[in-house]
Amino acid sequence: MCRYAVVTGADKGIGLEIVQPLASLGIVVVLTARNETGGRDAITKLHQLCLSIDTDIKVSRYFAQINNAGASCVEVDEESLQTMNVDPATWMQLSCKVDKTLFQGVITETYMKADECLNTNYYGVKRVTMALLPLLQLSSAKVRIVNLSSLRGELKVYSRNSAA
Repeated sequence: MCRYAVVTGADKGIGLEIVQPLASLGIVVVLTARNETGGRDAITKLHQLCLSIDTDIKVSRYFAQINNAGASCVEVDEESLQTMNVDPATWMQLSCKVDKTLFQGVITETYMKADECLNTNYYGVKRVTMALLPLLQLSSAKVRIVNLSSLRGELKVYSRNSAA
């Protein structure tokens, strides 16, 4: 029985790192990327690792219609962060460790950013899942969907009592 895995965001980082062991185990991996160039670059990297790769660009073009790349829910004034000696690339890790009032006026939440955040981080994941379900339902093997994300796309379950 042939086993399949679909890895979104597989053109770099964690996604690409996940493809390598799956492919080396003989699992057929459908690699998806944000764009065709990224997908082709990932395939080239995998070829360099001597993994057997069949290229089917039609699949990656189909999935490229869905954006599930994590979106930030806030607007950040990077210049103000720099005047505070905070690296704009790593402010998120720092914001979890310090008093939130430190960033007042520097980081703002708007309706538009919240809408973008929900559309990408929640509905994007949902759209990818819905697009993959017909493919997954063809399998006679156990099927599972694993969502791996950065802090931006983290999915959490909140109860009525724990909601902020």
